[in-house]
Amino acid sequence: MIQMDGSHHDWFEGRGPKCVLMGYIDDATSEVFAWFYEYEGTMPAMDSFKRYVKKYGIPQMAYLDKHPTYKSLKKPTVEEQLKNEKALSQFERALKELGVNVKHAHSPQAKGRIERLFRTFQDRVIKEMRLAGVNTIEEGNKFLGGYLPKYNKRFGVEAEEKGDMHREVPDGLDLERILCKKTGRTVRNDNTVAHDKRLYQIEEYAGTKKKVVVEERTDGKIVIANSEKSLRYKEIKERPEKPVKRPAKTRVKRINRPREDHPWKKPSYERRIRKEALETVCC
Repeated sequence: MIQMDGSHHDWFEGRGPKCVLMGYIDDATSEVFAWFYEYEGTMPAMDSFKRYVKKYGIPQMAYLDKHPTYKSLKKPTVEEQLKNEKALSQFERALKELGVNVKHAHSPQAKGRIERLFRTFQDRVIKEMRLAGVNTIEEGNKFLGGYLPKYNKRFGVEAEEKGDMHREVPDGLDLERILCKKTGRTVRNDNTVAHDKRLYQIEEYAGTKKKVVVEERTDGKIVIANSEKSLRYKEIKERPEKPVKRPAKTRVKRINRPREDHPWKKPSYERRIRKEALETVCC
């Protein structure tokens, strides 16, 4: 089991931007893995976990807190309720696909090992980086690459039971397709897909199904795929102008007035004639 969390701190003591250290500690051996990121969120969690897996293998269990990145706060959808499933965050979904059991701590004290590690690093690592002149996240990650092996060699312990419980990444398993954000989208009639206020034109047949999955990779790449393969697409930078509708022709309403000698009109006509005659006499 590994404990995982992010530590927000002024790691470069004002020489560089404040950032987050995504830290991992093995519960059996106390071996540590860490990487600096600009913020704590889904993409840093995905990227750091991918780096951990490539170095050590897939762990059996991950012990996390209830940060929205690690535990979904959404209510289950109707489909999830019918399947008796709970709503999962993107990170929980990725770990489930990798076969990693997820357990959430109910308090900071419950994951005390990773919290103590961060307190230690906020003292030791900060001083070491100050002496090494580390001022940026890139320099910090390069520093960790040389510092952590020495730290693990000095403070790591042997597990009570021999044998590494990490699983090797199976052949053919694409970590990039699992450790990414996945969002289901519907293909429109013009073979376009809208996602994150952008419009993408699919350039090949997407199959009979109208549903595709938009994958946001940790390197910033966007992949649109159906159940079978990734699809070729291009982003539409400018939306096509809608045809201007011509204003409808306004029909002039004709008023049919009866003739002066019409039976309905005759009384009022006669009154008007008498009135004009009186006015003429008076004048």
